[in-house]
Amino acid sequence: MELKDRFIVVGTQSSEVEKISKPSLSFWKDVFYRFRKNKLALVGVVLLILLIIMAIFGPYMTGYDYASNDLVNKNQPPSSDHWFGTDDLGRDVFTRTWEGARISIFIGIAAALIDLTIGVFWGGIAGYKGGRIDEYMMRAADVLAGIPYLLLVILLMVVLGSNVSTMILAMSITGWVNMARIVRGQVLSLKNQEYVLASRTLGAGTSRIMSKHLIPNAMGPIIVTMTLTIPSAIFTEAFLSFLGLGLTPPIASWGTMASDGLPALRYFPWRLLFPATFICLTIFAFNVIGDGLRDALDPRSRK
Repeated sequence: MELKDRFIVVGTQSSEVEKISKPSLSFWKDVFYRFRKNKLALVGVVLLILLIIMAIFGPYMTGYDYASNDLVNKNQPPSSDHWFGTDDLGRDVFTRTWEGARISIFIGIAAALIDLTIGVFWGGIAGYKGGRIDEYMMRAADVLAGIPYLLLVILLMVVLGSNVSTMILAMSITGWVNMARIVRGQVLSLKNQEYVLASRTLGAGTSRIMSKHLIPNAMGPIIVTMTLTIPSAIFTEAFLSFLGLGLTPPIASWGTMASDGLPALRYFPWRLLFPATFICLTIFAFNVIGDGLRDALDPRSRK
């Protein structure tokens, strides 16, 4: 027996040192796995999917038109004929609720996409260029942020009329400032990284550096901010319509329905109950999804 055969290797052998114990994960796969572990965020995703499905198909489920009056059946309680009851003009509340979901969710998503587009462009250019360009661009953003929001909305509603496009425009004029500040901060922290300097040394232009390196690496905070902007826009529309400063009947939105239902709360509570409940559920869904994404994208939460 040779001398080496008398010994037993204790611990890891040299052939196993570099063996990969489990497959490597990309950044976004890791984010997905950590997001999936957040049960409350998954509840928000399921709830949001159900709300969107009902917003698409809900108005067609009863056969009633959301704007048709039927004074014979006004203020009917929830029943097999009218699942959510009727309002003071005999309109089916179930149909109007899901027609309002279309309007409210559309306004929220449209306003968030406009904020995303303008904010990423403005904040990205300001952060990457720096110097006087950064100073001038961000001071202009500060001026817009200082304009009283309600005053701006009222002026636009008076000049342009109360409609969905005016509401989206009113939200977007100053709503992108917060996104621009977040993007600017991310670009300032990333633009001096080695891979950006290497790309610049190889002759890459500003647009390529922004689109290939800076913006993709800042997508985490951008996505989280966008998911939190949508419920804010939905609540703003509902709040303004509730005060009579936003959309006006017969347009069905959750805000206008809540405004119409408040005077009848004592005797016909279902007219306020259903739109208010779905406003809360939608805002809750977007907020928990945003919180889940924020935790999943946070590198400090990795194990």
